[in-house]
Amino acid sequence: MRNGGRASLRDRFPCSRRALLTAAAALPLTATAASTGGRTAAPEDDTARYFPRHGSYGHRTVAYDLRLSYDPDTAWLDGHATIHAVTNRCTRRVELDLARLTVQSAEIDGAPAAVRQRDGKAVLTVERALAEEQPFTVDIRYSGSPRPVRTPFGAIGWDRTGDDYDGTVVASQPLGAPSWFPCNDRPDDKAAYTVTVVVPDGHHALANGTLHERRALDDGSVAWTYHHPGPMASYLAAVYTGRFAHETHHADDNGSPVPLRNAYPAHLADRARHDLARQPEMLRHFAALFGPYPFETYGAVVVDAELAAPVENQTLSVFGRNHMDGRRGSETLVAHELAHQWYGNSVGLTDWQHIWLNEGFATYAEWLWSEHLGEYDAHDLAGQAWRELSRKRQNLRIGDPGRSRIFDDRIYVRGACTLHALRLALGDEHFFTVLRTWHDAHRGGSADTEAFVGHAERVTGRPLTTLIRPWLFDRTLPRFPV
Repeated sequence: MRNGGRASLRDRFPCSRRALLTAAAALPLTATAASTGGRTAAPEDDTARYFPRHGSYGHRTVAYDLRLSYDPDTAWLDGHATIHAVTNRCTRRVELDLARLTVQSAEIDGAPAAVRQRDGKAVLTVERALAEEQPFTVDIRYSGSPRPVRTPFGAIGWDRTGDDYDGTVVASQPLGAPSWFPCNDRPDDKAAYTVTVVVPDGHHALANGTLHERRALDDGSVAWTYHHPGPMASYLAAVYTGRFAHETHHADDNGSPVPLRNAYPAHLADRARHDLARQPEMLRHFAALFGPYPFETYGAVVVDAELAAPVENQTLSVFGRNHMDGRRGSETLVAHELAHQWYGNSVGLTDWQHIWLNEGFATYAEWLWSEHLGEYDAHDLAGQAWRELSRKRQNLRIGDPGRSRIFDDRIYVRGACTLHALRLALGDEHFFTVLRTWHDAHRGGSADTEAFVGHAERVTGRPLTTLIRPWLFDRTLPRFPV
């Protein structure tokens, strides 16, 4: 997400369980899980997390199979979620995040589960306890009229676009995923996803990953099934419905290293096509700087509504019509959301405290893109950013900003300046080696600030803590190294 806080609106082809578990077995461990033999360990003090009421450390998710039927006339959603997971401890309870929707029935490994819903949680209880490290499957049916979830950043999650096409948009960062499916809503709980969305004929459905099937049903509706092996955090999962013009390019078309798909309202086609035309060049350039693109596909969806900010939903970023002017006036945002696919999506966060690792990296990618185009040098942009920061209040530690400030614009800009300071100290060769190997080392996983500093020191063989820490943990803005 780029500057502006939240990104809500302004005012049947499921894989088999065996296939999903087999695919998940190949997923990389998170940085947290690596030291515990694949198990995601709970922090010693769970309340130290920024949003301790979201997510559970009782289990880790392997795969979600979501089958959704949505009626745009009544805004009613019927959902059927099959969740494959592994316990972290012996338990009779499975805790999921689900808000504003009602569970109709639930089973765990085929046995009926008692359900208690309260305060955005659905707690499932079975008579026979699950053993520690036991794989299990939750089958849960639910329904309701999905709406955004109230958060400290406004209403976030599933929302209607309010256009003539009865469209919907999902922009869940950081806490909106429970608005449309039951999940373990932690940024470091990553899984594979299969999503089937049934909508009336004439409406379209988009979701993360690759379209596996589009099938007409007897009742006149159409089922769209997408699969994304991930691994993906719940806040990056997305569904869009409405009527779209579609543009698809195979790998190597226009020089793109992966298949590229964009979708937008037909009346915005000319503007959107022009403003997104340099995506293949961005993919090539960022792959040269950061390492190979980490997923099987990429694209963007433009919704017929104004969004406060675009959002980097995994493999399919979302933009509002206000971001498409036909003059590439928001191309820095296109670059920003694309860079998140490496930093923020592929390399995720152990907790929201470390969000500068997402936003600082993506903001610096904006400057790198400008440098690539020969417009403004990253050093000049960093200097301008430093001067602007120096005129603002010096009261924020971007390495631990506090949960109410995770979208403070200073985290974005000072985070990018932190990386530029590191670039000045190391030189380009060592700096970009650090960035590429950081992604390579934690691809598909989750990491934190301490891990990044340690990684940079190991790769360069230089002590860097005294350089980096003031940028992240001093309130007073440091100066760039000479």
